Amino acid sequence: MDILETDAYDRRQRRNMSCALLFSLLPFFLATGLYFYLWTPDTPASITLAGVKSAPTLLLAAVVLSWNGGQSVLGVMGGLLLSAVGDCCLVWPELFLHGMGAFAVAHLLYSLTFLSSRYAAHSSSSWTRILYPILFLAGGGFYIYIYPFVQKTPNSDILIPAVGVYVALISLMGALAIRTCQTVTLLGSLSFMVSDMSLAMQIFKVTAPMEHSNAIVMVTYYLAQLLIAVGDVKAVENKDDFAKWKRS
Repeated sequence: MDILETDAYDRRQRRNMSCALLFSLLPFFLATGLYFYLWTPDTPASITLAGVKSAPTLLLAAVVLSWNGGQSVLGVMGGLLLSAVGDCCLVWPELFLHGMGAFAVAHLLYSLTFLSSRYAAHSSSSWTRILYPILFLAGGGFYIYIYPFVQKTPNSDILIPAVGVYVALISLMGALAIRTCQTVTLLGSLSFMVSDMSLAMQIFKVTAPMEHSNAIVMVTYYLAQLLIAVGDVKAVENKDDFAKWKRS
């Protein structure tokens, strides 16, 4: 009977946590909606646009900080703050390299977080192990595909190695997300890769301009950050449950 009561209590606690987490994410959803409401293809670059664009990511950083505390500064929260810097930089095309650098460090912080003890240890199944080479092959294949287009850019001598390093870091981040065995974290990492690939194809003029290209990039981007943030909050809960199971 005690076991049943404990299990019911744990279920109530998880349900209450999910409701509280959803409530804390409401500002993020409102800020995301505001961005899509205000943005148009003709919107000029400005500090206001940079603030509106980075607001959802900053709000996610605040959520992670409120749930996980200061230890997340060098983890997912830090990655979100650097992503917000990247969001602002990408508003101005001339700051593209600065924005890519900020996102590259963010991916590095995400990768280190996925390796940390904050995430419960899980044994990899055969299908998850297959994903590792697939992700790196996808990243390498994409870089080879866009390489001729990067060569045509005015500052190709800097962009060619910079884009290569960036592709390697985001592929590493996606691969390490598999290690966590958290569906939301893995989907967030994959969504980030889709967003960045879509953005790169536009910036380097791989494809002709599309009407809803920015919407595709930003929807997948905000979804990626949301899933990674939620996965980081859930990681502590899952680790505690795993520890309880080992002690029982």
